[in-house]
Amino acid sequence: HIWNKKQRDVMRFSQRIRAWEYRQSHRMVRVPRPTRPDKARRMGYKNKQGFVIWRVRVRRGGRKRPVAKGICYGKPKTAGVNQLKNKKNLLDIAEGRVGRHCGNMRVLNSYWINNDALYKYFEVILVDPMHKAIRRDPRINWICNAVHKHREARGLTSAGRKHRGLYKKGHSASKARPSVRANWKRRNLVKFWRYR
Repeated sequence: HIWNKKQRDVMRFSQRIRAWEYRQSHRMVRVPRPTRPDKARRMGYKNKQGFVIWRVRVRRGGRKRPVAKGICYGKPKTAGVNQLKNKKNLLDIAEGRVGRHCGNMRVLNSYWINNDALYKYFEVILVDPMHKAIRRDPRINWICNAVHKHREARGLTSAGRKHRGLYKKGHSASKARPSVRANWKRRNLVKFWRYR
């Protein structure tokens, strides 16, 4: 498949043309069909009513601390401004932006499509939980339940589970489950019996 050979001349040229096209459009655009149909289908997309694709761009690079004039009050440990990295990956940030913009939809998954010197471009798969075609399909109607509202904001999508460290097993993930905070709380909470 052509998307498996991204370094080929044809692919590199077409990607440059696409990146130019993406730069001329808005940062978030609904697209009529996925740019990578094979990848979208692997991520759960079906070409039927109720499924929507949005393209979104995210600025590349690390995270700069949002402080006025670069002044961080407090201890020298927290004085850094520039060489900080984001806890989330850019894919998860893209999902969050689309999820906030389309509040009535559910974010299913997302994937990379392009990048240039300044931005990375992703496509996000959204599902309309109120559409009859979705509600009647037993393979996707799990997403209509209320517990799946804003999955992307709680780290439940694939990109979110990745930055939470849940794709690792064994000793490298001994403090990641069920979540980093819950694990810390279980290890640090002192529990006493009521009558002791």
